[in-house]
Amino acid sequence: MATNVRRLDCTPADVFAVLEDGWLYPCWVVGATRMREVDANWPSLGSELHHSVGVWPFVLDDTTRSADWAPPGRMKMIARGWPLGEAEVTIRVRTEGRGCVVRIDEEPSSGPARLIPRFLATPLLRGRNAETLRRLAYLAEGRRGPTW
Repeated sequence: MATNVRRLDCTPADVFAVLEDGWLYPCWVVGATRMREVDANWPSLGSELHHSVGVWPFVLDDTTRSADWAPPGRMKMIARGWPLGEAEVTIRVRTEGRGCVVRIDEEPSSGPARLIPRFLATPLLRGRNAETLRRLAYLAEGRRGPTW
């Protein structure tokens, strides 16, 4: 499992406001390039985001499904990226001081990606998710505005 942690200068509610807006998904998830549709009941259990992954002209349409929605503490998604497979992605948020700490855990759960040895896959996922957390921080902290 690949784990990344980042401290943000915003509240957990600010983070979950970004996560709740499915149309923002490609703004913070590295690899997602565009949204095609967001289920009306997103992020309710079982609802889906319909997005595309890849770089043009090699773009594939896929989905991400909500597997757990428990704001302001936790969200779990099943992110599809076929032909590589699926991954369980859990985002945990906790208050710390005047801000919060966000943790992302990602584990390949099905498909060929599960065959990649962990010592190779984990550093790649950590690198991608470091940038994902950086983008999520920009969006969530931007909702709050300057704290000075």
